[in-house]
Amino acid sequence: MKTKKTIFILFIILVIIQLVSPLKMIYNQENTLKKGKPYKFLTQPIDPSDPFRGKYIRLNYKIRSYKTLDSIWSRNDKIYVYLKDSIGYAKIDTVCKQKVNTKKDYVIAKVKWYSSYNKKLSFNLPFNRFYMEESKAKPAEDLVRRNRRDTINTNTTYALVYLDEDSYVLDNVFVNNVAIKEVIQNQKNK
Repeated sequence: MKTKKTIFILFIILVIIQLVSPLKMIYNQENTLKKGKPYKFLTQPIDPSDPFRGKYIRLNYKIRSYKTLDSIWSRNDKIYVYLKDSIGYAKIDTVCKQKVNTKKDYVIAKVKWYSSYNKKLSFNLPFNRFYMEESKAKPAEDLVRRNRRDTINTNTTYALVYLDEDSYVLDNVFVNNVAIKEVIQNQKNK
């Protein structure tokens, strides 16, 4: 009888852990959205698919390299990209290998490579996927790609990301200040 009670108690503990874990993740993201500072990152997207997580827009950012004379960088090293606001969009202030005691907002990124020829450090920002409903992901990607290539009209595509200490939330992608989901919906209604 004691083993059945023990198994039942362990089962209940396991169920509670499985419920608390996603709730904590949701709480952390909502907290970042509430307390975090929003930054707009100009994008240059591509459209792949993840068989486990669904359709998404892959976002390449204009902010993806930094000129530096420091040449000791290793691939996949964690770096701190400190940001500042520049005319409404995120701009790199500095890049460091360790966290610096400063009140500036930062993103933890990964080193891609360092080019000793042009003294540029290339890196990947961690929020490079924006998941969408499958039927809207491909039209959204096509729209964003057309807007990036359009040299006649000035189209602005950016991702709105909230930063709060070590956490971030990619809130939405915008085309000319309209949420991409709304743009796609409006195109379908025409």
